[in-house]
Amino acid sequence: MADERYGSSAHSIGTRAEESAEGVMGQVSDSVRSAYDKTVETAKGGAEGVKHAAVAGHDFVKRFMDENPHTTTVIALGIGLLIGYAAHRPPPRRGWWS
Repeated sequence: MADERYGSSAHSIGTRAEESAEGVMGQVSDSVRSAYDKTVETAKGGAEGVKHAAVAGHDFVKRFMDENPHTTTVIALGIGLLIGYAAHRPPPRRGWWS
């Protein structure tokens, strides 16, 4: 008789704990889902901002190149000379000591 009484009370405590755990899990799941949705929206907004900045930069450079073709050519040659100078290897030293 005592086993039946304790068994049923233990069962009811387990059921309440399970229901409570399900409620907490639902709340946690909802808060995680909400945080994820906010993160996704923020990332989308950042990506759109970067995209607009890249397009604006491209438009500016294209317009500058169309309006100033000679200046663009001189700038490109200067950059090429700088890269060539930075990438060259000095010739081996010659002399009496080598």
